[in-house]
Amino acid sequence: MFSKLVLCVVVAMAAAAPQGYGPPPPSYGAPSGPVVSIVKDERQGPDAYGNYNFNFETGDGISRQEQGAPQGPAGAVAPQGGWSFKFPEGTPGVFKFVADGAGYRVESPLLPTPPPLPAHAIAQIEKARQEDAAGNRYAAPSAPAPQYSAPRPAAPSTSYKQP
Repeated sequence: MFSKLVLCVVVAMAAAAPQGYGPPPPSYGAPSGPVVSIVKDERQGPDAYGNYNFNFETGDGISRQEQGAPQGPAGAVAPQGGWSFKFPEGTPGVFKFVADGAGYRVESPLLPTPPPLPAHAIAQIEKARQEDAAGNRYAAPSAPAPQYSAPRPAAPSTSYKQP
């Protein structure tokens, strides 16, 4: 009985859906926008030591390049490279990066920069540099002078009497 009911519901649903109407089913393999050609695609490595490099460029002007090689006593691979593209109004965007023991650093004229240091701060930095070069180093006090002493034990009270 149950299987007949399920079959009737499935047949009714199939008959209710008109054929050829509605949006087409999704196509997961088809491109969703304009196709951009790859005009350069060069790759090497990584080899047994970790050395590698790649360089690619697309037909719409996007490029990406990177190379990496082991550095330092641990032999960690330190990549460096960059990417570039054009903004819709035609302005070029160019970025370079290095990732090594000192961290990840990106350079580009498009990145914000802090305001310049005021003249008095530059003068203090220069004076400290000159003192360091002359061997005049500031020695911090060995221990700060105590401002407070340890609490003293309270004297026993004689005014309280047990009943």
